[in-house]
Amino acid sequence: MITESLGHATIVKKPVFDLSPSSFRIFNARNDTRLRKKMYLCRRKQKRNNMPKIFEYFGFIFYFYSNEHEPIHVHVMHGARESIFDLIMMAGELAELHVREKKGAEPLTEKDKRTAEEFIRKYHKNIIDKWVKFFVMKQSVRSTNIKKKL
Repeated sequence: MITESLGHATIVKKPVFDLSPSSFRIFNARNDTRLRKKMYLCRRKQKRNNMPKIFEYFGFIFYFYSNEHEPIHVHVMHGARESIFDLIMMAGELAELHVREKKGAEPLTEKDKRTAEEFIRKYHKNIIDKWVKFFVMKQSVRSTNIKKKL
């Protein structure tokens, strides 16, 4: 089978010995359901890889962006609000935790910031392990759903 691409349409040719009019089939990639499903799954995978979610905790979502920079930091979303927490490490231990606002987003409420900070202080080693796995080792990370209150 031979295929030729013409913009968003593709011509699929059957073997040369078949010269009947049905030997050429033109289909529009936008209307082919199998191809649309593959394209959807590919976009979904890209989206997941761009924002790997690392933890869920009672409505809080902790995640990274794939094009991040140092210092190690985690984005925390609760509802429509979001803040960024920088983890400052010294001698392998969490020395400080800085909170900053994400541009274009409502910051977390003070109560939510305290909850997120408490969570990060408890799970900072797991966050750092996932950061290293994703950004240094270029491996995918799995989200962990924490169902136990701190």
